[in-house]
Amino acid sequence: MQLINALTSTLASTARGWRGTKAARTSRQPEKMLKLYEYEGCPFCRLVREALTELDLDAIIHPCPRGGTRWRPEAERIGGRAQFPLLVDDNTGDVLYESADIIAHLRQHYGTGRRREAKAPGFGAQLGANAASALRGFAGTSARGGKVDAPGQPLELYSFESSPFSRIVRETLCELELAYVLRNMGKAVNADMGPPWVREKFFADTPVEGRNRKRMKEETGRLQVPYLIDPNTDTRLYESADIVRYLRTTYGG
Repeated sequence: MQLINALTSTLASTARGWRGTKAARTSRQPEKMLKLYEYEGCPFCRLVREALTELDLDAIIHPCPRGGTRWRPEAERIGGRAQFPLLVDDNTGDVLYESADIIAHLRQHYGTGRRREAKAPGFGAQLGANAASALRGFAGTSARGGKVDAPGQPLELYSFESSPFSRIVRETLCELELAYVLRNMGKAVNADMGPPWVREKFFADTPVEGRNRKRMKEETGRLQVPYLIDPNTDTRLYESADIVRYLRTTYGG
């Protein structure tokens, strides 16, 4: 099952041309953290998450899977309808639906250089996002029996959108309706492309680029995703299978 999971998740990233891998070396960071109400299996939400990675932006994710009761009511109160993605930017006072509008907002306010002027995703991007969700069997679409009480503090996930193993963790967080801070680990230099062992073997002397990549390297000595921090239990985990097992054991119904 783990092999099939990894394979279909890799195919999903391939369907999107591995968008959501590279990140800008520089970006304008918001003073207050962005809030995104979404669900992992939603193709339009995927496009927004890709933009977050590419702009090197963090966000607090409020998962709103179908049948969910934890964050969907809050999203409806804020925006007036159950439609996703929904971005709340307390820095500008904007509340936005529609992936194209959200991406344009993110690029305008936080992008630099060419990324600020990039065009909104077109029909081809939407088609690829739908294909990616289909390849995963639309995992991360419906709520699957999380406990009624939410954890006292949001979890923290170091990830980047196209990472096949991070996707498996994000799907589980979504299905259990667990809010988390998404720490984007997009790759800003060529030395970071490929699995971590490639950098360690061939590019060990190349300086680390990216806010969260530098933070992880300094704090853990590693550059590997997914990496989950649960401040409620003081738990820190790598490896998607271990993280999923932990989440289902700790927060599953």
